[in-house]
Amino acid sequence: MNQNREAFDVSIDNAFDFLSQEYAELFAGSAATAFQHPLWLDSTYIKLAPAAAAKRLIIVVRYRATGALAMVLPLLRVRRGPIWMVEFADLRVSDYLAPVCSAEVFSEVLADAKACLEIQRLIKPFDMLRMPKLPDGKFAIESLLAAPPPVVAPSSAYSVALITPFEQWRASALDRSTQKDLARKWRQLEKKGVLSFSRCEDTSAIAATMGMMKEYRGPRFHARGDGDLLQGPEYFDFYSDIALRGVGSFVRLYALRMDGRVIAAVLGLYHKGAFLTVLNAFDVAGYKSQSLGLLMFEQVAKDCVERGDQILDFTIGDEPYKKLFGAKASPMWLLTQTGSAAGTLADFALKQAPWVKQAAKKIADIRLSPVRA
Repeated sequence: MNQNREAFDVSIDNAFDFLSQEYAELFAGSAATAFQHPLWLDSTYIKLAPAAAAKRLIIVVRYRATGALAMVLPLLRVRRGPIWMVEFADLRVSDYLAPVCSAEVFSEVLADAKACLEIQRLIKPFDMLRMPKLPDGKFAIESLLAAPPPVVAPSSAYSVALITPFEQWRASALDRSTQKDLARKWRQLEKKGVLSFSRCEDTSAIAATMGMMKEYRGPRFHARGDGDLLQGPEYFDFYSDIALRGVGSFVRLYALRMDGRVIAAVLGLYHKGAFLTVLNAFDVAGYKSQSLGLLMFEQVAKDCVERGDQILDFTIGDEPYKKLFGAKASPMWLLTQTGSAAGTLADFALKQAPWVKQAAKKIADIRLSPVRA
């Protein structure tokens, strides 16, 4: 560990290049998540931030002696209704939020009191600092920001360990009745036509599959009363861009086809031995009794096992199907700090009055739960 207690320089660098070699090296050696990947953050800042009228707030920490990159805090200033908020570069698309650095470097920055004070100064002013979706046990970010301790978020994350061969994992993760039910429904599907499962690896297949995902998700989320992000042009552009630029490296787009037509799809990210599901879509109207979602995730798990993945991460959300695959819950954390009377009032209202939460959603487009649509 660096023993110099004033070892770092801190600055705002809103022109920071997330596609640079220095960030790629920082990310590769960091304890950050797939949602801080160079492509993910580059597209978030370029495609989503302007559409949300969000202002960049990229805090960069460098070693004073060499100028080498030590840590990046990818933040935004966003106006939510009447208040200004500082938050991670999320804009409803990221499931896990974290500073980009190693655990060792994070401890070194915490030991540099002047660096911490400078970070706290640079993120001000704000009415509210709000950071949901903090993974359990990753970083004590409240110490870095001199913020109150985080509280447990409403929803958990779910993941399951993978083992080889697939048949052994399937037998250990799924109960017997579920295994039999899925096998029966797969046989039923095979009788309907030519059934195929594959990864989309070329531009035309990716574009077609993303278009079908948008088509399937619209009615599904409308019926639930939720808004589907994929229906917004800026979000569809974001996810399509991620799928196209990340294919073959950190993105996988799976498609289940019947007679060549996509009937189910899953988009996810690969990072350090784990596959993280991001978006899914199914032709529910055409295959109401076939449990397409469960069949699709079973096929995804099989491909992950065969590729040597160690974790299948269903990310945030308490949907029951995740437990069917043996996924275990991990708590998520929410950090909130107020910086003005308006922020304090808003924080109190959000915690105490459910009807205010609903009003805030409509007025300010705040997603109060860390669940992504």
